[in-house]
Amino acid sequence: MAVTLDAQLLEVLACPAADHAPLRPGTPDDPDADALTCTSCGRVYEVRDGIPVLLLDEADLPDTDAGGGDQRAKDEPDGA
Repeated sequence: MAVTLDAQLLEVLACPAADHAPLRPGTPDDPDADALTCTSCGRVYEVRDGIPVLLLDEADLPDTDAGGGDQRAKDEPDGA
């Protein structure tokens, strides 16, 4: 089922990562998925019961780094 969020809300929502880019409905593989995808970093945030779960710890990271690097480490403050 596709995400059915209010258009005005979707305009305001942004990725909580450092770049704060806009989100688009669906995933790269499934445009009708109950999820939102960051237009910059590619993180996928699940939408549960119509509520976007915009938590970095629960986001799915894109598989762009073949070296197995940890993208999450870039978003954590120094010393974390």
